[in-house]
This record gives sequence, structure tokens and C-alpha cells, in this order.
Amino acid sequence: MNKRNEAVGLDLGWINQIHVNRNATERRAASLVARRTVKKEYQAAWLIKAIQCIDLTTLGGDDTPGRVERLCMKALHPLRADLLQALGVSALTTGAVCVYHGMITPAAQVLAGRLPIAAVSTAFPAGLASLETKLREIELSVAAGATEIDIVISRRHVLTGNWQALYDEMRAYRDACGTAHVKAILATGDLMTLENVARAAWVCMLAGADFIKTSTGKEGVNATIPVALTMVRAIREYHQRHGFMVGFKPAGGVSSAKTALQYLIVMKEELGNEWLDPHLFRIGASSLLTDIERQLEHHLTGSYSAAHRHALP
Repeated sequence: MNKRNEAVGLDLGWINQIHVNRNATERRAASLVARRTVKKEYQAAWLIKAIQCIDLTTLGGDDTPGRVERLCMKALHPLRADLLQALGVSALTTGAVCVYHGMITPAAQVLAGRLPIAAVSTAFPAGLASLETKLREIELSVAAGATEIDIVISRRHVLTGNWQALYDEMRAYRDACGTAHVKAILATGDLMTLENVARAAWVCMLAGADFIKTSTGKEGVNATIPVALTMVRAIREYHQRHGFMVGFKPAGGVSSAKTALQYLIVMKEELGNEWLDPHLFRIGASSLLTDIERQLEHHLTGSYSAAHRHALP
């Protein structure tokens, strides 16, 4: 297990000199998804890896304990037994489940410690509550059984360039999490520029974030390959400078097997095989798993099955 990221202190000189060449980033992103492909049994293996890295998510206002219980059972058994047997896989689970605070207890009753429970927190998705309220929400979620906390940053700190305020906020969130790992949601669709994305990623990592995550899934624009590339390059340079391996989580709009493969390729090409592990890479998704199941069945049978033949998460 790699050493957990620690707060190493805010370096405003470093933050302010960060620049991102948008055109070059977009060209590299387009090249990665166009030229790096996997087929047949190799694609099946990559799709199984994608399943292992999914944070299977339900974040609806109509969530019920029954829905969360079904989600957790799907997380523990993401593929039908006949598909597992045909693929030669003996056991498979998703990386975690992700729910609101009020659904932690039913999730914990089903999972019984077999998978991590991630809880969205800090007035998700807008983050517009008092700091005291947000810190208390984190503490209550950890006490209820959440082992990971997905926090949302205050986007106004990024948009106004108040990096000290963002750093202090992130430090407070990290401290409130205790031993629970913290994923910092940047809500990149609200940050306007790739430079803001890169700077926000750096500030959160310097303050001790275990993961940086693209989106809440509620913004107008969520995860994109150029944004992912910007964030994983920040992760790479942070590791080179400070020695800590920070995880990455794209979320929002990752609903097809093809898109999941694109993010896996970005991780492999930019960070290497060490990051292709649920300890360092997660995909926030709800409907993605159904499409992966259909693609794997096509690999085995040559035919696509109807989506309704696969159990919904």
C-alpha cells in the first residue's frame, strides 16, 4: 500500500506560475482516444478492470433504502454468474458504492465491510453551506460508516483566485475525515479554464486530498478527456515533486464502455500501470455497468443483449 498523501503546505509562487496550453492538451487528448485502442480478449480484460474501478453510484432525490440495497448487491455481484464463468473470472466486485449521507446505513448493512462506502458531503453538489455545517456533515458520515468522503470545493475560491481559502478549506475537510479517505470534487465544468482546473487540483493535493475528482455529475459539463489529462498530469508532477501518489476519479457522463476505456488509456499512458488500480483510480458511474455487461456478452456470444436482460444497479 502506498503512503497516504499528506498536506505539504501551500506554495503560492508555484500555484500562480501554473499554465496550461489548451490547444496542445486538446490535441494530445484527441490523439489518445483516436490511436490507442484494444480489441477482442484484450478489450474484455480492460473492461473487467473498469468494473473493478467503478464507484457504483446513486445520488437521486428519490433514493430509497431498497434502491441502495439493490445497488450494493450489484456492486458485490456486478456480472452474471454465466458471464463470469465464461470469462474465467472467479470473483469480481466494483471499487465502491457512492451514496448520500442518509443512505450510508442501508449500504453498510448489505456490504458489511466487504466494499468501501463513499458518501458525498459538504453540501453536495453546490457546496454553498457554512463551513461548520459541512465539517459536521463529514463527521456524521464517517461515524455512520463511510470510509471515503467525496467533498465539493467552493468554486468561488477558484474563480476569484483565493488559493489560501481553498487550501484552508481542503485542510479542514481532510482533518474532519480522520482515517476516511477524501476525494476532492473540483466541479471542473464550473471552473472556466484548464489553468483553473490545474491550479485547483494542485491546491487540493497540497492540502492532503487522497483523490481529485472531476465533477459532481450535476454541472452542465462534467468529465472530459482534456480535463482528465490536465488533472492526471498535475498528479504526475505532484508525485515527482513530493513523492505521494494521488488518485483520480472522472465522474459525470461516463456511461459507455468506450468512454471508460478512454479514461483507462489516459491513466496508463500518462501515469502508468501502478495507477490502474481501485486504490488510485475510480470511475463515478451509475449506468456504465450495464453497457460494460452488454459489451462483454457480445464478446462471448457475438450478439448484443437487450439492456433489460441485465440487472439494474
